[in-house]
Amino acid sequence: MTTSSRSQSPTASWDKLPWRTRISLWVLSKLTDAARRSDGTVNRRLMSFFDFRSSATPSAPYKGVTTSDLTVDASRNLWFRLFVPSTSSSSLPVVVFFHGGGFSFLSPDTFAYDAVCRKFARTIPAVVISVNYRLSPEHGYPSQYDDGLDVLKFLDQNPDALPDLADLSRCFLAGDSAGANIAHHVAVRASRESFQVVKPIGMISIQPFFGGEERTESEIELRGAPLVSMTRTDWLWKAFLPAGSTRDHEAANVGGPNAVDISGMEYPTTVVFVGGLDPLRDWQRRYCEWLRKSGKEAKLIEYPTMVHAFYIFPELPESNQLFSEVKDFVAARSSLKV
Repeated sequence: MTTSSRSQSPTASWDKLPWRTRISLWVLSKLTDAARRSDGTVNRRLMSFFDFRSSATPSAPYKGVTTSDLTVDASRNLWFRLFVPSTSSSSLPVVVFFHGGGFSFLSPDTFAYDAVCRKFARTIPAVVISVNYRLSPEHGYPSQYDDGLDVLKFLDQNPDALPDLADLSRCFLAGDSAGANIAHHVAVRASRESFQVVKPIGMISIQPFFGGEERTESEIELRGAPLVSMTRTDWLWKAFLPAGSTRDHEAANVGGPNAVDISGMEYPTTVVFVGGLDPLRDWQRRYCEWLRKSGKEAKLIEYPTMVHAFYIFPELPESNQLFSEVKDFVAARSSLKV
């Protein structure tokens, strides 16, 4: 599949973003900086003061979508928020979504992610399942991947937990940043399972969080970028990966020296979204290239003037464009399902 692009030049500065967006990025960067302690732990109390949450709306639709929270395993606080568009009566695809936050922050009921998944459910339209996985450093690798796969197993064994219009044979794995990393590894694990109902047919990878020991051109060029500077990502990888591991661990550098061979796996067709002002840009492009070299269908869509996490800001026209691209991808893949 070919590469799409939204602009001809990636030279624009994030200073040209709207003030509202720039302030939000600055606040979120400073908050997570303050919450990351030098001893490798997270100040959860500080985060709780500023991580604004949204309640589920099971009894009445809000912005065209009803939501409810379902428990998978209470012992590890594994649950998901279910988003169901209220205007559809026909069969709908299912999108299993993993939120970003560097494996260490945020939740499905974080205000921004509740809004994002609500918009996905309404726009695609689809039944969206937003997974509350365990966070590092309290729960490092491979806890997040275990939780993701266990949610798929739960859905396969308990399809009646979803509304009748949810079609699990049209299942899409999705995520942004660290959530896109999780979605990838869950897809690899899912390819080894014998699901009866769940069939992943597509991967929606939004600015995935990958890395390695090498310092790429984009990491160096954009070292002062919000959210995912090298200093921040180095801390997050150390908090997540097994003790003594380097960033060339298979979880981080998926196409690197320790990569898992996926060439013989039934890996879903993938769309990868990249921002030109994202320090992780080069790793994301390499991921797409590696998928293709492994014999998998992968499409790269670039927004050259966009920063990391741009799509969560509805004031940006490119945000709406991304939702439209996701809608088109899901529709195309669903039409090919046999």
